[in-house]
Amino acid sequence: MSDTSVNTSDADHEGDLKRSITGRLLFFYVLGDVLGSGIYVLIGSVAAAVGGAFFVAFAVGVTIATVTGMAYAELATKYPRAAGAALYINKAFGNKPLTFLVTVLFLASSFAAAGSLATGFASYFAEVWAAPPILLVSLVFIALLAVVNYIGITESVVANMVMTFVEVAGLIIVMIIGVTVVFQGDADFTVLGDFSAEGNPIFAIVAGVSLAFFAMTGFENAANVAEEVVDPARNFPRALIGGMAGAGIFYVLVSIAAALTVPVGTLADSDAALLTVVESGVLPLPVGVVSIVFAIIAMTAITNTTLVAIVTQPRVLYGMAREDVVPAVFGKVHPTRRSPVVGLIFSAAVVMILLSISQGLKSAGLSIDVVARLASVTVVLLLIIYSMVIVACMKLGKTEVNTEHYRAPRPLLVLGLIGNLAVLFYTVQDDPTSVIWCLGLIAVGVALFVFEYFFGKRDRPTGLDRGQQTLGEESS
Repeated sequence: MSDTSVNTSDADHEGDLKRSITGRLLFFYVLGDVLGSGIYVLIGSVAAAVGGAFFVAFAVGVTIATVTGMAYAELATKYPRAAGAALYINKAFGNKPLTFLVTVLFLASSFAAAGSLATGFASYFAEVWAAPPILLVSLVFIALLAVVNYIGITESVVANMVMTFVEVAGLIIVMIIGVTVVFQGDADFTVLGDFSAEGNPIFAIVAGVSLAFFAMTGFENAANVAEEVVDPARNFPRALIGGMAGAGIFYVLVSIAAALTVPVGTLADSDAALLTVVESGVLPLPVGVVSIVFAIIAMTAITNTTLVAIVTQPRVLYGMAREDVVPAVFGKVHPTRRSPVVGLIFSAAVVMILLSISQGLKSAGLSIDVVARLASVTVVLLLIIYSMVIVACMKLGKTEVNTEHYRAPRPLLVLGLIGNLAVLFYTVQDDPTSVIWCLGLIAVGVALFVFEYFFGKRDRPTGLDRGQQTLGEESS
């Protein structure tokens, strides 16, 4: 069996994932994940860092992210299998500890993000119905998304597409408000060139990019469903790059509309900047109705992003089990649903434990919010992974495993690597304590790898050494 057969196989083998995601579904999967909930909560923070020209930070951030996405597109079409970045690092460097470390960093960032999003969902939910406790709403939220994921990847991606339409509708409302302000003659276009934040405008933009980049993350999740994409060599690059470009256009246009509608200082002071825009009085609707409608839209956006995270986590574990990096039990899929059920249960349990610990600390009167703090270092963890993926892509450039894969422009990859490292450097410098949290996660990962190294042979078939049972390559 040749390696190219992976691209056309319909995953008929009992242990394989189901190949059922079309190019159109993947496009909306990427668009919805990159748009996600970030645009509903981060615009105010970016405006505070940059000033009225904060749309520039989003434009720069999405450009760096899109170039990084090109590296993912090349590697995903070369190796259309679950596990994403961890698989690519393993292929490029063949170093199991490094591969496991990347897996731990990625999962840690995904778990923390899912926990934070669940808490955010519960907060918006309280705007509609305040009776249930926030922790209960968060736990039920994660459980329900896990059930959707268990039902199947096609159903999960279709749900993602529907929710993407809802969150895009909310952004279109904001853009309509901006256009209305322009036609009414109330727009002050000079604000779009205002870098009123303190310090050098260049540093202000970098600070804004550091914040905005968190909103750009999510595209890497698409690589983890590459094994389930129909004709990945053709559909994956178009959907990934197209979805990111589409999200970038929305970010820039919505940022411009917000800056023209509401004073930048008001946006910067708002925890829900887009809600502030909608409540500005431009729309002839009661404020109470607008608040509830936008709370529902925000919950939909959060659900969309969290669903993608819940879909991704067990597939990373599944892929790495097939690579003999984590216990083989995570490589098991449900016989009929073809979902990586063990990894799904484990991932949902970890997120629920994080939520419970966080709430427990709050109840004890401690000011540390574990989930929120882990979420704040997500961008650091992902920037490290993005940089490593670009290096892996360039290193594997001459490795031709099939003739159909996409090839990313090398000069752009170099610029993307520089951009990622620059944002990483600034983020760490701006928040040095993030390094301590990263080192703590790495220590946990090292401990887990040592456990797998000594006890993993118990679930390895007799006669095979570590790493030989890699995704069916022995029969290729």
